Amino acid sequence: MAMSGSLEDRLTELEVRLAFVDDTVNSLNDTVAAHDRLLHELLTAMERMRGELVAARTALAHDVHDEPPPPHY
Repeated sequence: MAMSGSLEDRLTELEVRLAFVDDTVNSLNDTVAAHDRLLHELLTAMERMRGELVAARTALAHDVHDEPPPPHY
């Protein structure tokens, strides 16, 4: 948009635009911070679930040598 008019009008227009830019940057910063918190929570939950999966696999795993032989032996 071309700026025309007095220097004061042009300065006012720039101040208004700067206010909108500042507001947008602050909003984006809040969004990034919220996403960062959520990502941290998801990574923590994933690590906890990974640990639980390993524990479940260990608990469910059985050694074939511990089983009694089949009846035909």
